[in-house]
Amino acid sequence: MRKLVAGLVAGIIMLAATVTTVSAEEYEVQAGDSLWDIANENNTSIDDLIDLNDLKTTVIHPKQILLLNETYIVESGDSLISIAKQYDVTVEDLKEWNNLKSDVIINGQELNIKEVSNKKDAQVESKKVEKEVKKEVQKEEKTVQASASNDKPEGKTITVKATAYTAKCEGCSGITYTGVDLNSNPDAKVIAVDPNVIPLGSKVYVEGYGQAVAADIGSAIKGNRIDVFIPNLDKAKEWGTRTLNITIL
Repeated sequence: MRKLVAGLVAGIIMLAATVTTVSAEEYEVQAGDSLWDIANENNTSIDDLIDLNDLKTTVIHPKQILLLNETYIVESGDSLISIAKQYDVTVEDLKEWNNLKSDVIINGQELNIKEVSNKKDAQVESKKVEKEVKKEVQKEEKTVQASASNDKPEGKTITVKATAYTAKCEGCSGITYTGVDLNSNPDAKVIAVDPNVIPLGSKVYVEGYGQAVAADIGSAIKGNRIDVFIPNLDKAKEWGTRTLNITIL
């Protein structure tokens, strides 16, 4: 019966009865690391890392120390060939991992075991994960689209030309026609309208701007035209002139 020991290696008893103290291979988690990345870089698997480190979750943290390999204690009758078969690795793997110069091992000797992930299986697993992520993204997009459809404002929709204005300009009082002080309320969503088209006091949904109140008028605002209030002058200039749909709620 094989014995698996996870953790620090106490020592390797060599044929010449020499004892060398070594440590099990460890990895210090860096910022941005994931178990998937660490497993791929170290020829192991996420499941092996979880089992070896007794992790309760796949969440890892910077500076966390992870063990990357196990050790096997050689028993009477063992050979590199039999151990290699048990772990589905090669004799050359075992010799390389343990710096062995020959195939000779002795009872009680501890061997480092590193699980080797088949590259083909890893590629299949990677594609599987990628496919699952893509499905989740598509699902989320459908949810957002459905939500947007459900949130679509109801009311009379018309097409208008929309410009932008600020309250901080030469000769401007900052007070709208209906008495809203825009300097005191820079976050207010206010538009200037032609009252013959959109009654003052109406709530209006404007594409790219949001829900606003028709609380102002302007000498140039006639017919299907509106002026949206934007407190920042540069952003108001960036708005420019747009043709868009608005909904009178």
